[in-house]
Amino acid sequence: MPVYAIDGKAPEFEDAETNWIAPDATLIGNIRIGRNVGFWFGVAIRGDGEPIIIGADTNVQEHTIMHTDPGFPLTIGQGCTIGHRALLHGCTIGDNSLIGMGAIVLNGARIGSNSLVGAGALVTENKVFPDNSLIVGSPAKVIRTLDQAAIERLRVSAAHYVANAKRFKAKLAVV
Repeated sequence: MPVYAIDGKAPEFEDAETNWIAPDATLIGNIRIGRNVGFWFGVAIRGDGEPIIIGADTNVQEHTIMHTDPGFPLTIGQGCTIGHRALLHGCTIGDNSLIGMGAIVLNGARIGSNSLVGAGALVTENKVFPDNSLIVGSPAKVIRTLDQAAIERLRVSAAHYVANAKRFKAKLAVV
């Protein structure tokens, strides 16, 4: 299993049997992980400083990187989708939010619940966005408030990845 301790701190799982970690994902150190979290191929999460907390029913997709700086822990809420090649550093992501492919969210930034950060967005340090926001661009800005239908699509996306992680845990085979 690609899970490592550093300085006496190892990832802690609420219920490890419910999680799936791809064979080449790497989880190191001070990380707390909820139930039903999937870590896809090439993920690197380095908890060698401040804590990294990942809520239940969240998926962390291929080649995502997570890290912290002193004074800047990283917290991801429940039911989140972290898209392919995202970079999260010392930030807070609210429940039921989606971080798009290749997005970067930097130290001290806060993304409200039920929000979508668009692909390739750059959320600069200490930027705070309210709940239900569609956030795009570089530097990122809110372009509109998400309606209930869009918020429901965020939930469906996260639920799909929870189910897919369970499928991979049960059926992935080396050939």
